[in-house]
Amino acid sequence: MTDLLDKLFETHSLTKDEIIDALRMMDDAQHKTRLFDYANRTRLAHYGPRVFMRGLVEFSNYCRRDCMYCGIRAGNRKADRYRLAPEDILACCREGYELGYRTFVLQSGEDMWYTEERLIGILGMIREEFPDAAITLSIGERSRSEYEAFYKAGAERFLLRHETASRELYQSLHPSMSYDNRMDCLRMLKEIGYQVGAGFMVGLPGQTLEHLAEDLDFLHRFQPEMIGIGPFIPHSETPLKGSKGGTVEDTLVMVAFARLLVPKANLPATTAMGSLDPQGREKAIKAGANVVMPNLSPTSVREKYDLYENKICIGDEAAHCRGCIEMRIKVSGFEVDMGRGDSLNWQTAVKA
Repeated sequence: MTDLLDKLFETHSLTKDEIIDALRMMDDAQHKTRLFDYANRTRLAHYGPRVFMRGLVEFSNYCRRDCMYCGIRAGNRKADRYRLAPEDILACCREGYELGYRTFVLQSGEDMWYTEERLIGILGMIREEFPDAAITLSIGERSRSEYEAFYKAGAERFLLRHETASRELYQSLHPSMSYDNRMDCLRMLKEIGYQVGAGFMVGLPGQTLEHLAEDLDFLHRFQPEMIGIGPFIPHSETPLKGSKGGTVEDTLVMVAFARLLVPKANLPATTAMGSLDPQGREKAIKAGANVVMPNLSPTSVREKYDLYENKICIGDEAAHCRGCIEMRIKVSGFEVDMGRGDSLNWQTAVKA
């Protein structure tokens, strides 16, 4: 059975059944240590000790969806809603640019107030003022024509977590949403030319080892340029408020497997990891992650973007956020890279 980890490290490929068998091995501390070592060595081989910094702007917590686990779901009547005006979004990017960021991640709920026209205008302003910066969108499901328009306007990357590769589990967690449409959106984004980010949560109610193997198998087949994996953290204003949450340790295993199955992907050490464990992001970096996303949003709205509760860094100014995580990265033995940090998968495809 230990040969499976060697095979994964050497070939970056396992069948779904082999992934299940390898996941079962993670009860053994020695196997887990080997997994993390292989993941770290793989990431060092491709990206070296660099950790890319992205500036995150959470510009709206309105959402038309009712995902069972999310604190900004449409059904949460206690959510304190906000929207940032286009000039406020630009101001966040301006501050980030002065701090050295060359990637801006614009994230929101599925807020249709930001029409195609409005978003094109926002993208145009950012692209005009910061032509050397990369722009990432994370705004959920839209039509193909909108995705194409945003790409033409300057968005080069798009984060859309697949959430779970299990149709049954997806439908149970996303009433009013379509598993097929989610997957179609991911495929469309890749066809258009975006650097595409997929990903999932670990520890969701009803999630099994087989479900997690499906997620990893999907990532291996889809080969996204970015992969976001974080622990499920229950929110008190959702139907899953009484559920047990995911753990940092289980999430680290998924991050390491993702690094080995998609070796050239960019993998964030998520804020959720740091919210559960003061060393959570550092542990993720050592298990194969190579991206962090400090917050550039105004401190006045940060606590309102509560996908989950007890989120860290909501009161920190942007400069402090950058300084804090930079220090953590260096102490962990890695290097900060403020550049665009394009995915190696994407760079290879462009050259071809």
